[in-house]
Amino acid sequence: MVNWGFTLPLPGVPLAEHRAVVEQLADLGYTDAWSAETMGTDAFTPLALAATWAPTLRLGTAIAPIYTRGAALLAMTAATVAELAPGRFVLGVGTSTPVIVTRWNGMAFAEPYKRSRDTLRFLREALSGAKVSQEYETFSVTGFRLERPPDPPPPVVLAALRPGMLRLAAREADGAITNWLAAGDAPQVRQALGAGKELVARIFVAPTEDPELARRVGRQAIAAYLTVPVYAAFHDWLGRGEALAPMREKWAAGDRKGAAAAIPDKVVDELIVHGSPAQCWARLREYAAGGIDTPVLALLPVGGDVREQVRWLGPAGGPA
Repeated sequence: MVNWGFTLPLPGVPLAEHRAVVEQLADLGYTDAWSAETMGTDAFTPLALAATWAPTLRLGTAIAPIYTRGAALLAMTAATVAELAPGRFVLGVGTSTPVIVTRWNGMAFAEPYKRSRDTLRFLREALSGAKVSQEYETFSVTGFRLERPPDPPPPVVLAALRPGMLRLAAREADGAITNWLAAGDAPQVRQALGAGKELVARIFVAPTEDPELARRVGRQAIAAYLTVPVYAAFHDWLGRGEALAPMREKWAAGDRKGAAAAIPDKVVDELIVHGSPAQCWARLREYAAGGIDTPVLALLPVGGDVREQVRWLGPAGGPA
């Protein structure tokens, strides 16, 4: 069974005005709502609201950064949402990026692989209700026990792009979250993760039948993300490094406009889903066929009312 998710909050829509959108997601065929955390809302508050607005949706964070909250606070926050949505919350965690961790939060972005491993091990114990006193390699916890442990404990999935993190997710977590990949890349990521673990992927959708508008918006997003070292390395592994080299060169030279223009149409069309609702869903189902268990749609801003675009996209023989 494929879980079909939608990313919250919607761009440009006040959080207090999301109720009508969230309440209709299940009727449109979605099973999940997933949040993100960069420089907008935090990852947990939109899900706390959705837990009461849509009592059948599974909820997940994609992702909550592991550096910007202390280990105990991360466990408490996850336990709170898990209590609001028992049995239907997934805690997605990851390292985030040096920009968010160091430049915006003033914290050291040190040993991301080990910090991820240690956080997963801590969360497994803490969310079970156990008392945790442990010297991990990257942090320590002494005498912490959740006062309100969730029943059941939520699954924990790890943001992972390349083989090392994907193997870590397979060993220590309940699954992996990936991002910025084409449908044709899904089998490669699935193979690295292995069978038996949930694979979640955020998929960017430009809800328009104007291909030039979709590509223009898509280029801006691609240039902003795929110049980040971790995403650059991901696409090198996927075999897209040569196609993206001109973009990287112009970005490094400070030519942001030129970097976006240097992205080939073929790359944009691979990474951004666009077209009619029927065309979008034909593309989205390719991700599921390639091994993605939970495709999570994320709308890119193309103008117009985003709330109407949710409805426009949903009825086209969409999620099943």
